[in-house]
Amino acid sequence: MNKIIPIIAIFLLFSCQNRAQNPKQEQVKTATPIEVPIENGMAKAYFASGCFWCVEAIYESVKGVSEVISGYSGGYTKNPTYEASNTGRTGHAEAVEVIYDPKIVNFETLVDVYFASQNPTQVNGQGPDRGSQYRSIIFYQNDEQKQIIKTKKEALAKRLGKTIAAEIYPFLKFWVGEDYHQNYERLNPNQGYIRQVSIPRLKRFQAKMPEVLKKDKH
Repeated sequence: MNKIIPIIAIFLLFSCQNRAQNPKQEQVKTATPIEVPIENGMAKAYFASGCFWCVEAIYESVKGVSEVISGYSGGYTKNPTYEASNTGRTGHAEAVEVIYDPKIVNFETLVDVYFASQNPTQVNGQGPDRGSQYRSIIFYQNDEQKQIIKTKKEALAKRLGKTIAAEIYPFLKFWVGEDYHQNYERLNPNQGYIRQVSIPRLKRFQAKMPEVLKKDKH
C-alpha cells in the first residue's frame, strides 16, 4: 500500500503539469503580431489545420492563391523540424503560408475556406492525425484580421451549437518545412495517406465552396 501512494502522487504531479499552461506558449499567444508587408501585389496569410499536405492542396485550389508553402508556426522553439514537431514539445503546429492576390481573394474568404475545409470541432487534430502539432490555429497580423476571425468563429459556434476548436494566435514567424513536404499531394497522388485522407478532404471542401475554386480545380 505504501508503494501505491508515491505512484499516485507522481501521476497527479504530471497530470497537473500537463493541465498547466506552458509559460512559453502563453507568451506566444499574447505577443504583438507581426504584419507581413504586401510584396509585388501579393499578401500572405497563415493557417494550421491538421496535416499540412492536406491544407496546402486545399488553398492551392482557391482562385487568387498563387502558392502555398508547408511549414511550422505557433510554437516557441527555433528552427523546428518535422521530427521535432511530431514530438509535440516544440509548441509548433504544422502550418501553411498562403500567398495570395488580395484583389482577387480577401482574407475574410480565406478564413471561410479554413472553416469549410475541416472538422471545426475536433481538438488537437484533424481526422486521423492527433496531437498538438496538428491543432487548428488561425494567425492574425493585425486587429482587423483578428476581429474577422473572432466574428466568424463565434458565428460558426452559434450555428453549430458547439465549441469551435480553432485557436487564434498572433502571427510571429513561419518556418518553411523540409523540401520533401512541398507540393506533396500533387507530386504523390498515389501515396496511401494522400488517396485515403488528403484527396477526400479536398473534394469535400470543393463541394462546399465551388464558387471560390480555380477553373481547373472544379
